[in-house]
Amino acid sequence: MDYNKLVSISGLSGLFELLSSKADGGVVRSLEDKSTKFVSTRVHNFSHLEGIEVFTVKDNVNLTEVFIAMKNSEEKLPDTKADTKALQAYFKKVYPDMDFDRVYASDMKKMVKWLEVLTANNVEIKISETHEQDAAAQEAKTAKVNTASPKAAAVKSAPVKKINVPRKMA
Repeated sequence: MDYNKLVSISGLSGLFELLSSKADGGVVRSLEDKSTKFVSTRVHNFSHLEGIEVFTVKDNVNLTEVFIAMKNSEEKLPDTKADTKALQAYFKKVYPDMDFDRVYASDMKKMVKWLEVLTANNVEIKISETHEQDAAAQEAKTAKVNTASPKAAAVKSAPVKKINVPRKMA
């Protein structure tokens, strides 16, 4: 099972392997109970684990980096039903750069649950090379946009104004 095929689906608990996708949804397999089902994109949103980022005090980091830090840590994983202070204490030891004002306790619980599911399914946690290249290209693109003159950027992003002029009646 590849890490780049794993998704989180809004409204459904757990992690899923994306088996195939269609225009109106995708066929997914649950990592917990191995059930397979079709999930519509009209009702649910799909988030690839490779694309999820975590807020830090510096630049945001990919969720993969946090998972690797958690896995390499000698600290014992906290219980998923642990209180907020216990979760924050764990993550302060494991990943101290995390921005605890913007990363909620529910997000930390989710990271602990997901790591347990990934280790139970023997998933190798790594970012695919294509995702790394896409991220580098995106950073280069945003750097170009930021170096452009602010006036030009403001003109491009401004909505089209509709001019309401009263009609002349003949």
